[in-house]
Amino acid sequence: MSHRTLEDVQKRLETLQTFELDESEFEERRDEALDKSEPEDQLIAGYHKLLGEVSEQMNQMDEHMGMTPTCFMGCAFCCYFPIIVMKLEADILITAINRMDEERRDRIKQHLKQYFHDYQDKLEKVESLDFDDESMKYDYRKEWLPCPLLDTETNTCMAYESRPLPCRTYVNYMDPKLCENQLVPEETVSFEFLYQDYMGNLNEIAQEVATANDDVIDYPDDLFEYNLLPVFLKRWMDER
Repeated sequence: MSHRTLEDVQKRLETLQTFELDESEFEERRDEALDKSEPEDQLIAGYHKLLGEVSEQMNQMDEHMGMTPTCFMGCAFCCYFPIIVMKLEADILITAINRMDEERRDRIKQHLKQYFHDYQDKLEKVESLDFDDESMKYDYRKEWLPCPLLDTETNTCMAYESRPLPCRTYVNYMDPKLCENQLVPEETVSFEFLYQDYMGNLNEIAQEVATANDDVIDYPDDLFEYNLLPVFLKRWMDER
C-alpha cells in the first residue's frame, strides 16, 4: 500500500491558509453548555462540546486539504507522548469517569491502581522533566510510559469520548510506521492553533460556573495549574 509523501502532505497543509475557521461554532457550543441548569453540568457539557467542535473543525480541514489521517484504532504510539493538561481539564475528565456506569468506572479505577503501582519508577523520572526543555518529549518517550487511560491489551483509550485536547489534535497523514519506528516523528502534525478557540470558550464557561457556584471550580487557579495527566490522576487516586 502506498502512502503520501512528505512533500505532498506539506503542499496540502499549505492550503489551510485559505481555510476559514468558523469561530462562531465554538461560541455556539459554549452557549449550548451554559443552557444547562447546574454549574457542574455546564462545565462538563462545555468540555465535551468544545472538544467535539475541535474534532469537527479537523474533519473540515481534512476535507479542505483532500487528506485523511492514517491513524487507526489499535495504533497507540501517540499514547506514549506526554499529555499536559490544566487542572480544570483533569478535574472534568475525572468527573466524567465518575459519571460512567459502575462497571466501566470500577474497571478504570482498578486499572489506574495497577498502573501507578507498575509504573512508579518511570513516573518519578518523567515528573522531574522540564516542560520547557526542547528534549522533553524525546526524554519522555524514551521511558515508554503509556497514558494512564490506555488499555495496553487492546491499545484503546478507556475514556475515549473524554480524552483531552492533545489526543485529538495530533495526527499522521503518512505511513503509520513513522510512529512505530521513531520516538518523535517530525512528519506528524499537531493542529495547536485550535487551542485558542477551545481554551477561550472553556475559560468563559469556567467564569460563569465560578460566579454561580465557587465550590465547583477554583477560578482562575484551576486554569493556570498545568501538569502531566498522570500526575493529576494519581493525585485523584491517592485521595480516594
